[in-house]
Amino acid sequence: MIDHSGKGLWHATYGDYEPSAPLRGAVEADVAIVGGGFTGIATAYHLLKAEPSLRVVVLEGEAVGFGASGRNGSFAMTVVGLGLDLLVKMKGRERALAAHRYMERAVDTVGELVAAEGLDCDYIRPGFLRMATTPAYERRIRREIELAHSLGIEGIEWLDRDAARARVGSDRYRGAWWEPRTALVNPLKLVREMKRVVVGLGATVHERSPVRSIARPGPFLLGTAGGSVAAERIVLATNAYSHLLPPLRRKQVPAWTYVIATEPLSGEQLAPIGWEGREGVEDARNLIHYYRRTPDDRLLMGGGPVGLGFGRGMDRDSGPAAWAHLEAHVRDLFPSLAGARVTHRWGGPFSVTTDLTPAIGYLGDPRAVYSVGCIGHGVSMTHLNGQTIRDLVLERDTELTRHWLVNRRVVPWPPEPVRLGVSAAIRAYLGLEDRIHERPAPG
Repeated sequence: MIDHSGKGLWHATYGDYEPSAPLRGAVEADVAIVGGGFTGIATAYHLLKAEPSLRVVVLEGEAVGFGASGRNGSFAMTVVGLGLDLLVKMKGRERALAAHRYMERAVDTVGELVAAEGLDCDYIRPGFLRMATTPAYERRIRREIELAHSLGIEGIEWLDRDAARARVGSDRYRGAWWEPRTALVNPLKLVREMKRVVVGLGATVHERSPVRSIARPGPFLLGTAGGSVAAERIVLATNAYSHLLPPLRRKQVPAWTYVIATEPLSGEQLAPIGWEGREGVEDARNLIHYYRRTPDDRLLMGGGPVGLGFGRGMDRDSGPAAWAHLEAHVRDLFPSLAGARVTHRWGGPFSVTTDLTPAIGYLGDPRAVYSVGCIGHGVSMTHLNGQTIRDLVLERDTELTRHWLVNRRVVPWPPEPVRLGVSAAIRAYLGLEDRIHERPAPG
């Protein structure tokens, strides 16, 4: 048994988990997948559904769901990067619309997988509210809704103050973006349920088997402490951990988001808030706050200050300042929760490319595929990415492999220490813009 209860609510409440055996000895595979998170497990699933005879081996350094897949806020949503407005400015209207359509399909894919495989993961599809908390954020949200409509995106609408507060009660809300295409899950249950399914389909999953070397003398040879895998093709499904692999070192960097969860709340505490629909909620900040009501009636809130790492370090899971910020924000939004005890505090890494946009593709060789840059929105995206990676591995020419997110040029991050300075400057700018949007109105 393993104990990752310190990695957050989902881990602490999961119950006993016995990981698969580490790799021992030399084995062969048609496809070796490095990473046992959403991307790696979804890829194994879609490969085996397409080609049941494939020998698929998944190598996970810790336990399935240890990384971002088991520590996120649980939202399966349509957001790409920092949102539609920035995506249009950076990539143009046509590509922004194509990315949004990809994410619509991704959200639907999660629901289809849950239904088809009977995944026990507390799945609900309550929709999404992006709440405006200042006049400046109201203007921002209204502009983005107008932009979405101008692109031909349907199903998104503005809710006025009363309609927004009728869904979730807070005196801070001035109105909201409403979008029904958002699901909430228990993400750790989801990825481990998917592991159960892929093992049943014939995949071999080795946990506690970090990959220490990758060579390509002919077939790829992946070395771990206890053994090796010789594979015809590989998938690097490592996202925020990708900089630890030399071929991916500068394609992305990890950043950390921090999350808190309260004790289960009483009816008296929840009465002023309502929230009977259990919608997923964010605000309009760059450094967003995201929050939800869990199945056992806790408030889970994450976001705000973002942590940055240096070099190969992945030890930024602790964020006392961020946790204090989140606790203060809970009290500010919901005064009835001022006395609610926070029982879980955690952090987790997410993958960031230089242009804040996901990237999937071949790694200089059609036998090697990678995926990075979910930018904190991987719960839905990774499950459709599994289909895209499947098609790349099988060298199929499909609508998915022709998407502009696939095999695009990724501008590399600069080397350290410049990289840390650049990422800190980006974080500082985003925070400054948030503070400007939150200034009190004159007079």
